[in-house]
Amino acid sequence: MSILGYIFMIFGAAFLALGGFGVFRMPDVFNRIQAGTKATTLGAFSLILGVGLANPDWLIKAILIIVFIAITNPVGSSVLARAAYKKNVKQYVKEDGKAGE
Repeated sequence: MSILGYIFMIFGAAFLALGGFGVFRMPDVFNRIQAGTKATTLGAFSLILGVGLANPDWLIKAILIIVFIAITNPVGSSVLARAAYKKNVKQYVKEDGKAGE
């Protein structure tokens, strides 16, 4: 069970790193919110589940934390996107005139 936990922790750490890179790489706030939320949610789930599997005494606490993150992450990203929209933050526009990819 410990080995599976460590695999989940490595997988989660990789996704958290990719989420950070996505936030750094994306051109506008809306893409950054999406990149940060999606990757860090999966990364946090995997990392916390890995800790719970590596240390079975913490498994129930880890599952509760995962549930809390599953509830709060979408709400937080929606609030950030709505605030950016209300403040008229401009979307990235490519040279061909279309909105960002």
